Amino acid sequence: MKPLLLMALALVLSVPGVVAAAASRVGLVCEAVYAPAREIWVRRVEITYDDQRVSAVGIDGVPVHSFAVEGTVILTALDNERIQIDVARLSWQSDFRGLAQSQGRCERAV
Repeated sequence: MKPLLLMALALVLSVPGVVAAAASRVGLVCEAVYAPAREIWVRRVEITYDDQRVSAVGIDGVPVHSFAVEGTVILTALDNERIQIDVARLSWQSDFRGLAQSQGRCERAV
C-alpha cells in the first residue's frame, strides 16, 4: 500500500520547477473548514519520505508521534484531533473528539 502514497507524492512534486533528485520533503497548505462553527483554519503539513516509505509527518510545525499509511492516505492525530490527509486527492479531513469536524482542500506549498 505504501507505493501508492509514494506515487501520489511524486505526482504532487511533478509540478514544474521541482527538482526530483532533491525531493525528499513535500509541504502542503490545507484550508480546513471546521463545523459547526464554520471557521476556516489554514493547516500546514510537511511530509518527509524516501523511495521506500514516509519517514516523518509534521502538522503546523509540530512533528506527529505516530502515523499510518493506507493507500494514498496518511492517518495521524495531534492534540486529540484525528486527521486524514489524502495526498492523491489533496484533501484534509479531521475530527476533534466528536465536537468538531473539518474537511478541506490542500495545495502544494511554495
